[in-house]
Amino acid sequence: MGSLHRASKTLKSLRHQLLLQATQQFDSSSRLSGSSDYRLLLARALCSHPRQNAKEAVDLTQYPPERIRNFSIIAHVDHGKSTLADRLLELTGTIKRGHGQPQYLDKLQVERERGITVKAQTATMFHKYNLQPFLLNLIDTPGHVDFSYEVSRSLAACQGALLVVDAAQGVQAQTVANFYLAFESNLTIIPVINKIDQPTADPDRIKDQLKSMFDLEPSDCLLTSAKTGQGLEHVLPAVIERIPPPPGEGSGLLRMLLLDSYYDEYKGVICHVAVVDGMLRKGDKISAAATGQTYDVLDVGFMHPELTQTGVLLTGQVGYVVTGMRSTKEARIGDTLFHAKTIVKPLPGFKAARHMVFSGLFPADGSDFEALNHAIERLTCNDASVSVTKESSTALGLGFRCGFLGLLHMDVFISDLNKNMELILFPRSQLFHISSNILMEAKWKFKTLLLCPQTQSSELQLVGNLRC
Repeated sequence: MGSLHRASKTLKSLRHQLLLQATQQFDSSSRLSGSSDYRLLLARALCSHPRQNAKEAVDLTQYPPERIRNFSIIAHVDHGKSTLADRLLELTGTIKRGHGQPQYLDKLQVERERGITVKAQTATMFHKYNLQPFLLNLIDTPGHVDFSYEVSRSLAACQGALLVVDAAQGVQAQTVANFYLAFESNLTIIPVINKIDQPTADPDRIKDQLKSMFDLEPSDCLLTSAKTGQGLEHVLPAVIERIPPPPGEGSGLLRMLLLDSYYDEYKGVICHVAVVDGMLRKGDKISAAATGQTYDVLDVGFMHPELTQTGVLLTGQVGYVVTGMRSTKEARIGDTLFHAKTIVKPLPGFKAARHMVFSGLFPADGSDFEALNHAIERLTCNDASVSVTKESSTALGLGFRCGFLGLLHMDVFISDLNKNMELILFPRSQLFHISSNILMEAKWKFKTLLLCPQTQSSELQLVGNLRC
């Protein structure tokens, strides 16, 4: 009680000091006139002060295209891509070292659980080089083959890429695939040999691999360890010196490339975009080339690394835009956004999502159909690449037929669904004979049914008997 009393007296004395200062300012100022100004000054003195360390608004006009660098990080799975992105954010002061969580740009729960990148993320960094300020836009891309189209659209917004290769494992499958995606996009490729602190690291062998497979000069390779920070001081200067600035016409008609999107329960769909030509302001009306829909720009800014409002995006800059979209199905990756009532040529490369794996999803208990429906709707809010159609089966009842980009994409989606309910997974892209032991095994989280067309009717009858 005594400590609370002393704290109360201290607060009262501070309040009296603020009141005294406000009165002195009022007496000595000749600008204030009338009782309303006096009351306003007293209210400011008595109310809590705003945060002094709040980030000041950034003037994007001081970053012309020649001082902008847009680059991506591409790599095979688990070669240290997200860790390298963390270190670059720390070097530029975008995040504080030791604050936040590892793999800062991997924001989905499944990304943190599996240590993989599923959705592309952007981050704007400010860096001084030779006493000149530069704006660096980093686009962190997925590393699995299932999301190769998302990688290609992210690379379309860049002029260069960091090709990260593990110093021990060397060039692997997705290293080759992502290299050719960047090569076909005419990007400047900077090879980065990562994890040189490992005991089994052999940088010289990796340099020979990169030379023989991709014709990348050994002298151009950067040796780094994102874990310990070794060699990272050479990465950003190489990005500024080797990667060209973004092309584009600042005075031309607006054209933006839609990189990715996600659903926010307060703002709606938030789209990551790259401004290719022109300028975007808050309050503009924009249209989408793929859907023909028109939207009002409610908010615009960049990721630093969280949403930071600017009110404007200029040519060559990467940021976000909020338009009031209700579903991510309206925001198609690779689409061209432009000012309404203008005619522009859409940016090349847009493709509709191509589903490679199809599966039937049925609730283990038929009464859980509505719960399954709501769970699928919730997940597809942030993953518009999944196709969902309702279907019914004589043995399994009501369910859904879903299309996925690949096996990993399906596994991630099904894992999220399985956290809330028990499912019967019914793959349609493979043929195998059913085993009754699968359904009788109680410890399985979900059941996989792989049917052979020649014996499908008898197998479905078996499933119906087991469910009863």
